[in-house]
Amino acid sequence: MVRNIVIVLLAIGLAGTAYWGYQERKEKNAVLINAENNYQQAFHELSYRVDLLNDKLGTTLAMNSRKSLSPSLAEVWRITSEASQNVGQLPLSLMPFNKTEEFLSNVGEFSYRTAVRDLDKKPLNDKEYKALQTLYKQSADIQGELREVQHLALKNNLRWMDVELALASGKENSDNTIIDGFKVVEKTVSGYEDTDFGPEFVSLKEKDSNFSNLPGKKITKAQAVATARKYIGFDGKAKTKVSENGKGSRYGFYTVSAKNSQTGMEASMDITKKGGYPVWFLNNRPVGKQKISLNEAANRAAEFLKENNYQSLVLSESAQYDNLGVFTFVTKQGNVRIYPESIKIKVALDNGLPVGLAADDYLKARTVRELKSPAMDINEARKKINPKVKIMEERQAIILNDFNREVLCFEFLGTLGDDTYRVFINAATGEEERVDKMKNAEEMFDDAV
Repeated sequence: MVRNIVIVLLAIGLAGTAYWGYQERKEKNAVLINAENNYQQAFHELSYRVDLLNDKLGTTLAMNSRKSLSPSLAEVWRITSEASQNVGQLPLSLMPFNKTEEFLSNVGEFSYRTAVRDLDKKPLNDKEYKALQTLYKQSADIQGELREVQHLALKNNLRWMDVELALASGKENSDNTIIDGFKVVEKTVSGYEDTDFGPEFVSLKEKDSNFSNLPGKKITKAQAVATARKYIGFDGKAKTKVSENGKGSRYGFYTVSAKNSQTGMEASMDITKKGGYPVWFLNNRPVGKQKISLNEAANRAAEFLKENNYQSLVLSESAQYDNLGVFTFVTKQGNVRIYPESIKIKVALDNGLPVGLAADDYLKARTVRELKSPAMDINEARKKINPKVKIMEERQAIILNDFNREVLCFEFLGTLGDDTYRVFINAATGEEERVDKMKNAEEMFDDAV
């Protein structure tokens, strides 16, 4: 009797296991089919949009009036944005495809910049027209390669899931038509020389990210650890590790990490080899209940920066997130704020000590500038502001414009309704260079139970 009961129970268990395995397999297949459908859709949409891009660029070459050019170039920008999204949806993260993405980015950037300007006053010049011709030819080459991949994929009923598995397993060098096809596309784009978009489009060139203006001598690993201890506030029981950057990095730096298994403190920091300047640091220690105000935390952040030889800085922005204060400081030269030279610092509101720093923008932009006088009066610039904005503060400032160039502006801080805005008026042309909406105070929520 007992034996029969055991047999029945085992049979039920076996049947249940089999059914569970069947359901798991069924759900897994459903997920794979859904992923494959998404990949197929993204790929065919990419091919379609590159076709559209080629046609639209060709049409634009034959246009001459602003009435036709502006909407046509805006359409080119829209198409390239959608094509870039399609690339991002494909399983290519493990395979270099940056040149093609850079091409789409450059086309979009160029078309947008040109579409939004007054083409009646500043029509396309010879370099820009030649750039359009080059982009048109390049898009035709990419179009041809993508069509070939598409043809082979449809002919041989190829699956994108096989591409993802091949890339993840490191077997992309084996026979895989789709991977080989995309490598050909990338090689084709890599063979292009840099397109000259004209002097106004320097932002299309890769921004130099070397810290070329840093003074000082090269530091050792021991000096890097000492600097990190000073910034992060290591305790005596924290174990430290330091390593050098690998080949291919755009600047030399040390990475210092620390961990105390007893307190749970983990911290890391990048320090430039030249001069020993901290690029960033992060201390992941648990932050307790708030004991100091945001204003006091800002003062402590300012003192910390001053103690560590960051001079002539003023507080630009502050915000509170739970028990952390986040502050942005910028350089002040005379009466002018230099916004490209900015440092972000995160302060714990339980003890007022920094737990994070980001100084890469400051270090890259740091230089001695010869400031010019504004070409217009501040009262004249004030008239350019929306009359509905109530101006509270005004000053001079240097910002980066859309072309990644520094420009002198009049900065106006004002309110409209419940929101605060920062408006920059070009001190040379009187044009509205940029409008920033300032962040409102973060709403605090009770802990969820």
